Parts: sequence; C-alpha cells; structure tokens
Amino acid sequence: MAQEKNADIELKKEYLKSYKKIVRQMKRSELRIQEMRLNRMMPEVINDGMPHARNNNDLSSYAALLDQEEKKYRKYRYQGAKKCKEIIDRIEQLENEDEKDVLMYRYIKLMKWEDIYIKMSLSCRRVHYIHSNALKNFKM
Repeated sequence: MAQEKNADIELKKEYLKSYKKIVRQMKRSELRIQEMRLNRMMPEVINDGMPHARNNNDLSSYAALLDQEEKKYRKYRYQGAKKCKEIIDRIEQLENEDEKDVLMYRYIKLMKWEDIYIKMSLSCRRVHYIHSNALKNFKM
C-alpha cells in the first residue's frame, strides 16, 4: 500500500515537472537560434590573403536551418503554454492556498526551495510538509 502511494506521488511529481522539461527545450532551441544568427553575422575569417567566393547555397541552407529551428521553438512555446495552463488549472482545484502557492512556485515559477522558504516566510520543514500534503491532494 505504501509503495502504491509513493508511486502515485512520483507520478504526480513527474507530471508537474513536465512543464520544466518543455521550458528547458525551449531555452535550448532559443540558444541554437541565437548561435546560428551570431555565426551568420560573424563568419569565420580565413587569413590566407586570397579572395574567397561565397557559395550561394550557404545562405539558402542557413535560412532553411534557421527556419527549421524557429519552428521547433514555436512548437515548444505552444506546448509550454498549453502544459502550463493545464497544470495551473489542476493546481487551482486544491482547496488549501498554501498548497497552491508551493506547487505554483516550485513547478510553474520554477523557483528553488530556498527562494520558496523566503517568499512564504516559512521554515524549510514547513514548506516541505505543505508540499507533501499538496502532492497527496493533487488530482491527476
């Protein structure tokens, strides 16, 4: 029975963490776009004194790759917004306001535990107790 409860709690945590995963994917995609743009603005310099012709395919392949990465980024943003709303709607079903706050700070605002203790003006033990109760009361 205790193993079933622990497994249920772990499933709930994984569900709540799914938003963070999407945010991380989105940030990595955003970094790739920035890197691609930076590399395009500052191409490698060949210091051999000889003129070099630019390949016209370079620009079209760059544009295609950039477009592909921007589509991924938009997909992640959409998934993130959708998942965020879904999780918030479930968190709002909780009755206890402290439980709502802890779950929102931890899984939507992606705050560190230390910041949550400070924000809520509670001890670390109290915040973890509230978190534990919130997970028990959270409906999947």
